[in-house]
Amino acid sequence: MTFNPNGLHFRALEMPAPREPRLKRPFDFVLASLGLLFSAPLWPLIALAIKLDDVGPVFYEHDRWGRDRRIIRVRKFRTMVAGADEKFGQVQAAASDPRVTRVGLVLRRMGLDELPQLLSIWKGEMSLVGPRALAVGETYRDRNGIVVRYEDVEGFDERLRVRPGLTGLATISLPKDAHPRERFAVDVQYVRGPSLLLDAKLVLLSLWISFRGRWEERGAKL
Repeated sequence: MTFNPNGLHFRALEMPAPREPRLKRPFDFVLASLGLLFSAPLWPLIALAIKLDDVGPVFYEHDRWGRDRRIIRVRKFRTMVAGADEKFGQVQAAASDPRVTRVGLVLRRMGLDELPQLLSIWKGEMSLVGPRALAVGETYRDRNGIVVRYEDVEGFDERLRVRPGLTGLATISLPKDAHPRERFAVDVQYVRGPSLLLDAKLVLLSLWISFRGRWEERGAKL
C-alpha cells in the first residue's frame, strides 16, 4: 500500500482475506456485556435528557455497512434535531453543526451516544475495534463542492473485509474532518494487520478520550 497524505493518493494491493485474531470475538463479547451492564443506569437518564431538550424519539436508527457489504441496522442515542436526515440529508456532522442539539453535543463529546451500539457488538454484527460503520448513502463534499458517496472512495471495499468497529485506528489517530481517503487508508492498515493487543490499546485510549470529552475535537484527541 502507498499513501501520500499531501496528494491524497492511495493504491491498494491485492491481499488475502484478513484472519481475525482468535480471541477477538470473545474479547468483544465480554467487554460489550460488561459495558451494557455498567452503563445500564445511564440509559434512562440519557433518554430523559434527550426528551427534555428536543421533542422526538430517543433513539436514532439507520442502516450501516457491515462486513462484506452486508447492511446492518444500528441504533444510537439521538443527538440531532428530530427529522434531521429529511431536512438536511445524510451528511457527516461538521463543527458547530446546527443539527446537533445541546444534549447531543455533550453525548457526542463523551461518546455516550454510541452506547446502544454495544448491542450490535454483543450480537456479533460489529466489533469494539474496526473501521467506522458508515451509514448507507452517506456522502461528503469534495474540494469542488461536488457531493461524493463514500462507496465511491478508494479503499471502501477493503475496509469492509472486517466487522465495523465502535472505535478504531482512524477514529482515534485522525482529526474528525480528515479526508475520507486518508481515513480509509488508515482503516486498511488496520485491516491488514489486526492484533488483539492493538485492539486492547485502542479500547483503553477510547475510554480516556471519552473521560476527557474530546471525541468532537477536530485536532488531536489525546
